[in-house]
Amino acid sequence: MFKIILIAVGVAIGGVLVFAATRPDRFVVTRTAVIDAPPETLEAMVSDFHQWSAWSPWEKMDPGMTRTYGGPASGVGSTYSWVGNDKVGSGGMEIETVTPGREVVFGLHFLKPFKADNTGRFVFEPQGAGGTKVTWSMAGKNPYIAKLMGLVFNMDQMIGKDFEKGLADMKAIAERQA
Repeated sequence: MFKIILIAVGVAIGGVLVFAATRPDRFVVTRTAVIDAPPETLEAMVSDFHQWSAWSPWEKMDPGMTRTYGGPASGVGSTYSWVGNDKVGSGGMEIETVTPGREVVFGLHFLKPFKADNTGRFVFEPQGAGGTKVTWSMAGKNPYIAKLMGLVFNMDQMIGKDFEKGLADMKAIAERQA
């Protein structure tokens, strides 16, 4: 009987491991908000890492984190790195592309709690009289360990909540300024 239980457990574990391997090799997390401010205002908030402390949800998770800025004050080539607590870890970002009033693309490199290289993107689309649809996304590779963890933790919901909070804070700030 004990042998049968061990075989059943082994088959179940093997099934989970095989199923995890069939998950997608890439991931994308995307959230959108409509903000009553012009695209240029929002692009400026994103392409200047100094402004992220006002709206980024991770800045609020560890206000005491160490921040380092490099390159130009904003736009292509500007960099931002951080070392923080267990909630925010450490890593860096660099603005790679800015299409004025339309899009900001940045490399996002995590060092801790795990190493990962992703691409972040903000897309700004005019909406009606003075409003802007803002789409914030992050995309990257989905290694096997992430596929396995994804069976238990929904990364889209976990990261998506932070994106939603960040967009809400961005909306509040931008609409006060507009």
